[in-house]
Amino acid sequence: MQLDLTEDQALFHETTVRFIEAELPVAKTRAWHDDSVGYDPKWLQKAAELGWFSMLVPEADGGGSVSGAGFLDAAILAEEMGRNVQPGPFVPMNVVAATIARCGTAVQRAEVLPGVVAGTTVATWAWASPDGGWDDGAGVTATGDGDRLRLDGARGAVQDAASADLLLVAASRDGEPVHVLVPTAAGGVTITPLASLDLSRRFADVSFDGVTVGDGAVVGSGAEVFDVAHQTATALTAAETVGAADALFTLTLDYARDRIAFGRPIGSFQAIKHILADQVLSLEICKAAAVAAAAAVQEADPAATEVVAMAAASVGERANALAQQCLQVHGGIGYTWEHDLHLYLRRIQSNSVLYGEPALQRERVCAFHGLGVAS
Repeated sequence: MQLDLTEDQALFHETTVRFIEAELPVAKTRAWHDDSVGYDPKWLQKAAELGWFSMLVPEADGGGSVSGAGFLDAAILAEEMGRNVQPGPFVPMNVVAATIARCGTAVQRAEVLPGVVAGTTVATWAWASPDGGWDDGAGVTATGDGDRLRLDGARGAVQDAASADLLLVAASRDGEPVHVLVPTAAGGVTITPLASLDLSRRFADVSFDGVTVGDGAVVGSGAEVFDVAHQTATALTAAETVGAADALFTLTLDYARDRIAFGRPIGSFQAIKHILADQVLSLEICKAAAVAAAAAVQEADPAATEVVAMAAASVGERANALAQQCLQVHGGIGYTWEHDLHLYLRRIQSNSVLYGEPALQRERVCAFHGLGVAS
């Protein structure tokens, strides 16, 4: 992205790239496509040792980032995750860690955060309605019974739920949105794996039938808590999409230079030049939008909801169009299973709807200005 990296951030970026190239480059991710988990838990813990899940957690709670600007550091990493179509719950684990660090009790921060930061506890965010939409937690009801809470309902498209130890569930308690920590091993939790367009990631529907947890499992309440979590997930996903789109454009540019037709590289033909020029413009717009979103979240900008939603809508549409144009330039080779193009296309398309399709993001902008209600 168009970030002016500090010396510490540049070193962090270099370390991240070296780690990914050594541990799980794109060619090796294919080996995990048919695995039910989709990643190696040992790889996840190695990543945690590099600080992948500590950046949004204060040092007092065992976290910290290389530059002190934790969200920008996380966005740098997210871009490389997209550039190499990495598997695993990077975004949802950081959402959970950030939410507990910001809104959790002292007990939650002491008992839950260390495992998440270390990658020994896999946690994910169960936020969506069964149809994949945003319902402010209404799809799961939390009712009190003394010092216990009972959860009933369902969450949809929960990333890496099948491999998770802990769920941060968006629910509704007495009409107010709340987050609740729920172990996946709790009685009444049913996880149903889903087929995913993105071969590197796993999703599942999760139902809650009389699941009981302690009242101390609540992690903050109110719409603002949900909104900040959504900003975190959406902005990191936009950065990840930029990484995937940038890598795919580079593949396409190299192909246009190397592919010979009628005795000339196809990149020398005017029609291909026009496509590549449009792609450069779209890519630069996506980069600028993703940086604006990351900066707004980092600075806790009062307008972050609007900025992030506008960025997500723009990146979602433009990156999708870019991916389709890349497929057009590649022609027949781009349709083959062996070529990496479809891996990036799948990641970009999946990301464009993961935390709200562009139309929903625009509704959130309208709602921010009191012109409508996002749903």
